[in-house]
Amino acid sequence: MEPPRKGRTARKPIDKADLRFGRIPITKISPVVDGGAFPSKAIPGSDIAVGATVFREGHDQLGVSAVLLSSKGKEVQRVRLAPVGQGLDRYEGLLRPPAVGNYTFVIEGWGDLYGTWHHNAEVKIAAGVDVELMLAEGAVLFTNAATTRKPKDAVAFTEAARVLADTELPIGERLAAGESAAVLAAIAREPLRDLVTVSEPYRINVERELAGRASWYEFFPRSEGATYEPASAEWTSGTFVTAAHRLPAVADMGFDVVYLPPIHPIGRTHRKGPNNTLTAGPGDPGSPWAIGAAEGGHDAIHPDLGTFDDFDAFVARANELNLEIALDLALQASPDHPWVTSHPEWFTTRVDGSIAYAENPPKKYQDIYPINFDNDPDGLSREVLRIVLLWISHGVKIFRVDNPHTKPVVFWEWLIREVNRKHPDVVFLAEAFTRPPMMHALGRAGFQQSYTYFTWRNTKTELEEYFTEVSKVSAPYFRPNFFVNTPDILTEFLQYGGPAGFKIRAALAAMASPLWGVYSGYELYEHVARPGAEESIDNEKFEYRPRDFKRAEAEGRSLAPYLTRLNQIRRDHPALGDLENLTIHHSSDTETLVFSKHKENVGGDSTVKDTIIVVVNLDPHGARESTVSLNLDALSLDPEDCNEDGTFWVDDLITGQSWVWGTHNYVRLDPHVEPAHILYLRRKP
Repeated sequence: MEPPRKGRTARKPIDKADLRFGRIPITKISPVVDGGAFPSKAIPGSDIAVGATVFREGHDQLGVSAVLLSSKGKEVQRVRLAPVGQGLDRYEGLLRPPAVGNYTFVIEGWGDLYGTWHHNAEVKIAAGVDVELMLAEGAVLFTNAATTRKPKDAVAFTEAARVLADTELPIGERLAAGESAAVLAAIAREPLRDLVTVSEPYRINVERELAGRASWYEFFPRSEGATYEPASAEWTSGTFVTAAHRLPAVADMGFDVVYLPPIHPIGRTHRKGPNNTLTAGPGDPGSPWAIGAAEGGHDAIHPDLGTFDDFDAFVARANELNLEIALDLALQASPDHPWVTSHPEWFTTRVDGSIAYAENPPKKYQDIYPINFDNDPDGLSREVLRIVLLWISHGVKIFRVDNPHTKPVVFWEWLIREVNRKHPDVVFLAEAFTRPPMMHALGRAGFQQSYTYFTWRNTKTELEEYFTEVSKVSAPYFRPNFFVNTPDILTEFLQYGGPAGFKIRAALAAMASPLWGVYSGYELYEHVARPGAEESIDNEKFEYRPRDFKRAEAEGRSLAPYLTRLNQIRRDHPALGDLENLTIHHSSDTETLVFSKHKENVGGDSTVKDTIIVVVNLDPHGARESTVSLNLDALSLDPEDCNEDGTFWVDDLITGQSWVWGTHNYVRLDPHVEPAHILYLRRKP
């Protein structure tokens, strides 16, 4: 056999199809949910933290970019990522999707031709090594770049090449031409790249604003306008007509969503009486969550509340006030629900022939039958879809889902997909107070937002850890709605914290999360619990509870003005509308919590920044003093923002006071005066 001839190589190309790395390795991309199995979540105008670990062989410089692409693959935004840390090869930045839609993003790693030349030129010319060679290489680099650029950049590169190649000029002047303002501006617009490597695309689902940025208010329509006749000891239920009179006050407080508990007929079998007693009187209305009676089930309206026409008018009135109605979707039934006789296979039958009622030991709900998806999952799924589409046809675009963690996650993934295919603006809120894996799985499956553990996070350490988790770790798939209370939840902090405790929790919720909510009565400081339970006495779940809001406000016993101010601050300051931009700062006191939110390029203007600093005394009973130490990098302070000594002005958006602050600041907060500073960092115009 003739040996291969020297100098000859095989013509067959090398097969690289199965190789995992590209020319420039790109690893640990974020946000990526379960390897790309699910899209990450966003809303228009929100900043998405993107990052990747990118590196290359040798010592040449590299650059990293994140590119946002439309559903058709068109480039929407390109951002150069900045290195973070030292020696970590980690690059991070922000993407900001402009509108609702399905997007993807990719990470690009590339050789930075200008960065490599400039670094080598600076080092070698300063050392007197290869001086003419480095200048000549720069001239060639810019000459080649000029041939592919638009006229403005081409002129800058051509001039730089001419000066670099002019051996009659001083060395310093020639090098300076390669780092002129015109050159740097041209490179900022479009870097000089080679070896461009592109990652796999990863999905981002950008949903409408109320999916991730809203203030919620919950009330029971039957209580609004309910009247009691002492002579007959009988109640008359409120209706959608009377409940509509409450809507302007809710809108005036700055809320966006009015959430209604179930509005369907209520069963009579095992109906609960006041305070969850097992025996109901003839006039007791029962729990709205015991859905279904002779009048109908989930597709019917309780006759005491009115008709579908009344409901439609109620929704229309809310919309006139820029409010949306959220309806409870509780997949359970009273023993009187039509499903019990028409579809007994949708429930769990015990060996004695009885249907199992709901339990959450030690709580028992004899008036409620849970749904069982194991016997006829397709039939039950189609029925639920029918019900949801029915209410959508009556103007409901938001559903608060009761106990979704007691139903199969795959069912929710299917239902939300089917609904959003036809109605992409429909939003689902998961009321899932359960273990983190289930709560997070529901978010991955499509729930746009979720109740959270915020209600039970009270200490400084607990809040710092939880705020960091929901803003930095789970944000791509889990949107936290910080409800301060519910008909089921009246925490010890509220029971014993007094009015200051209510202010503290409201300030924390409204400032820390783009989504927050209150249940009616919060503004009246309702704090008396039913013995042995974490819920209000005379609970509205089981009885009518009309409230005299106007009188309380007239007598100065209402938190409504404070809630109104919080919601106004949220609307005035775009930084509060994002989830991932929260930074924890240090304070010397164990009861003083400090965090900030910052947003750049507000309204697309690169010169406009919005920064809010929140300082909260977590002790509702006594004044606290602290030294607050700020991470100035997180506030993005420029020299022109500050006074000559580096200090800056902050304005308290609650009290109207102003102070000069710096890195370290003394704070004293008396909860009986104001428990929180909500500070706007005033930048010089």
